[in-house]
Amino acid sequence: MSQLKAQLRRDGFTFKQFFVAHDRCAMKVGTDGILLGAWAPVAGVKRILDIGSGSGLLALMLAQRTEPSTTLDAVELDPRAAEQAAENVAESPWASRIALHCADVLTWAPEQTARYDLIVSNPPYYEPGVGCATPERDQARSTGSLDHGALLACAAALITEEGFFCVVLPESAGSALINNALEMGWYLRLRTDIADTDGRLPHRVLVALSPKEGECFSDRLVIRGPDQRYSEDYTALTHPFYLFM
Repeated sequence: MSQLKAQLRRDGFTFKQFFVAHDRCAMKVGTDGILLGAWAPVAGVKRILDIGSGSGLLALMLAQRTEPSTTLDAVELDPRAAEQAAENVAESPWASRIALHCADVLTWAPEQTARYDLIVSNPPYYEPGVGCATPERDQARSTGSLDHGALLACAAALITEEGFFCVVLPESAGSALINNALEMGWYLRLRTDIADTDGRLPHRVLVALSPKEGECFSDRLVIRGPDQRYSEDYTALTHPFYLFM
């Protein structure tokens, strides 16, 4: 735990190849985003869209994992977060590949007509009315700013025929999104249930949907072993990013 605290500074989070400042962002760097950024399938992708980019974490992680020819668009509604994300991108090794857009993704239109091979989102999941400390945090956490049906429809309009749309959500919200997606014509292709330890029920789920039908692969990832050390699977997934792995 002390290693993780050393990596997490008050104003941001230090990774092996980049730093994410997040003091002006409603949602800070956390395990959910790190899991999604390390897990999302990137083989062969040429264009990536990050919906609700926040600090720019997902865009930066995916830039690290992809070829120099891959381009990324990151869309963030909150002006303060978008400004900070743009600064994080500018100070990273991949500034020329990532474009930050301060916009509502539901009305935003990409400059290029080509669709995206990969779309990722760490979306809000609280129902409207759940109290938050600030309006910015409420916007980032509440589905009132981006409900899952609208998110799925937006992704469907922007994704390639064989592309993947990937999200991380609490298990119950993730299962509900999957059911909604199937009704809208999406296909579930990858699902990883996340549990803190082997004896606990999953508390998060990583989901990859596609417009194209295909085999669905499901598995389970445990973050910590019996000794409370990070598990081999979690270490293998995240070691390209954490300083202490």
